[in-house]
Amino acid sequence: MDRLDNTVRPYAWGSTTAIPGLLGVEPTGEPQAEMWMGAHPGAPSGTGRGPLNEVIDEAPERELGPAAVARFGPRLPFLLKILAAGAPLSLQVHPNLEQAREGYEDEEHRGIPIDAGHRNYKDANHKPELICALTEFDGLCGFRAPEATAELLAGLDVDSLKPYVDLLRAHPEEAALREVLTAVLSADREEMAHAVTEAAAACARLGGDYAPYADIAHHYPGDPGVIAAMLLNYVQLQPGEALFLGAGVPHAYLNGLGVEIMANSDNVLRCGLTPKHVDVPELLRIVRFEASDPGVLRPEASPDGEEVYATPIDEFRLSRYVLPEGAVPHDLARATPQILLCTAGCVQAGEHKLAAGQSVFVPAGEKAEVSGDGTIFRATVVA
Repeated sequence: MDRLDNTVRPYAWGSTTAIPGLLGVEPTGEPQAEMWMGAHPGAPSGTGRGPLNEVIDEAPERELGPAAVARFGPRLPFLLKILAAGAPLSLQVHPNLEQAREGYEDEEHRGIPIDAGHRNYKDANHKPELICALTEFDGLCGFRAPEATAELLAGLDVDSLKPYVDLLRAHPEEAALREVLTAVLSADREEMAHAVTEAAAACARLGGDYAPYADIAHHYPGDPGVIAAMLLNYVQLQPGEALFLGAGVPHAYLNGLGVEIMANSDNVLRCGLTPKHVDVPELLRIVRFEASDPGVLRPEASPDGEEVYATPIDEFRLSRYVLPEGAVPHDLARATPQILLCTAGCVQAGEHKLAAGQSVFVPAGEKAEVSGDGTIFRATVVA
């Protein structure tokens, strides 16, 4: 197995302290948003044999195993991250596989440069993802029932939002959600900024269920995404709990530290809370306009101590082991590639001693014995 040297991405929304605290190093004062573990060409992990993407490119079947290559092609199908949100991320949605392929082919055909700011599809893959909380973790996930959102908006007593309240109460669920989101994102920017300012002041005054939206407005004053965010379920994860974000489900991470895993894709359609491009027509094509429960996941324990976060897709499989001191070592060898990440305590993985925030790549079929006193997350695929 290979010890990984991972890149930390300094996005503006990142916490200045959470990742340094996990790693046991001094903060730099700069935001540290995500630490990437994997073979994504944007920031591949380093190994003693070279960048992980190049190691895999040299011998895909040896590193990934024949089954994974046959199922997903000659690349690592997932990207594992430690995510540290100190401010809300953009409100966003991801396409399904068919939508991603269609969108990518269309933008390629139209000759839109891959790095263009208005390009939506960087690749032809979908991007389901799972976030597992290491600390209390706040987020938004899926549409709240229209009637409940109508009550929330009505409680603000903001005249310019009352038409949205009426729409939410008067129409069937799908039509109500579609019409209100379309109206919010298509409204005159100056008029919407004024409405957001009024709503933010009311949220700050009322507190309680409104407090998360007051905080969002503090970070993104005047942004239409503040009102769009109020259409969504607010959820607070406790450590060890997780959320699965499937295609078409609008969501945003607000605050906290977690382990995130996703299919290896950069495809994001933004709804707001960002200075980046918002393609409203394409967004409305992708969003699933249906109310849903956030569906908080708790791990399912197996007899050998593995706790699995069950999801309906195969590009990734995330589980964890909470290892008590003196426990019998576990051999985690699989016929598929793995990344093992320590998040607490000290874990021995093969010849590598891992402290919190350290990780290894285990090629398919390689012995992967772990022991120690700590928590280790296991990322692999279903093939």
